[in-house]
Amino acid sequence: MPQYMFPRPALLLGTVTLALSLAACGRVSQIGQVPDMTEPESSVEFQAMTSSSHGMQDLPYRPDSTASLWTASQNSLVANRRASNRGDILTVVIEIDDRAEIQNSSGRSRSSADNVSIPSMMGLPQRIDEMLPEGASMDELAEAKASSSFKGSGNISRRDKLTLRVAATVVDRLPNGVLRIQGTQEVRVNYEVRELTVSGFVRPSDIGRRNEIAYDRIAGARISYGGRGQISDVQQPRYGQQIADILLPY
Repeated sequence: MPQYMFPRPALLLGTVTLALSLAACGRVSQIGQVPDMTEPESSVEFQAMTSSSHGMQDLPYRPDSTASLWTASQNSLVANRRASNRGDILTVVIEIDDRAEIQNSSGRSRSSADNVSIPSMMGLPQRIDEMLPEGASMDELAEAKASSSFKGSGNISRRDKLTLRVAATVVDRLPNGVLRIQGTQEVRVNYEVRELTVSGFVRPSDIGRRNEIAYDRIAGARISYGGRGQISDVQQPRYGQQIADILLPY
């Protein structure tokens, strides 16, 4: 018969200890240091800006573009300053004020009773009664009763409120004219970095005259607001506690 080799408990414990130690080394190196901020040059927005074409290069030539009273440059008073091409910047206005309240209650009850008896059947119950122990009779062969009840109630009350403004960059223009945007923002206060990320798809016609767009007009919107640093680190449970929450059945 084939023999299966299982890792020894000491080896398994050593492997887990080594993994936790390596993870802790990264935390130790951050003691007394402010969180690092990502370089803007490494973002997708910067790549879109540096490899994009601006102005009227993507538009067909117009004979009146050389007229003295009209020009296609961004400095013109009649030029369209809304984002429309890869690399253009627009402002995303995030004003989330959602509230949800759900109340639910349920109740259930059930009762049943069964009684089986054979008082007479060609004299057989009487003959069987003679062989049964004292007090037993076919007149009351079986009797069962059951009852159950259940009551449940639940209440959910939630409110999310977030008001932010972030500059996003057009990172791609789809064949149907829809713009794919992405924007990131990092704010560091003391030893805590707050990160805001927004991405999605917008129609150029939904962009306002102030080159702004509301979050509810972004299709496939992905909005993330979080942070990293000492405060976020304290709010997270330790690695051992996270492992225990997964393994323990209670």
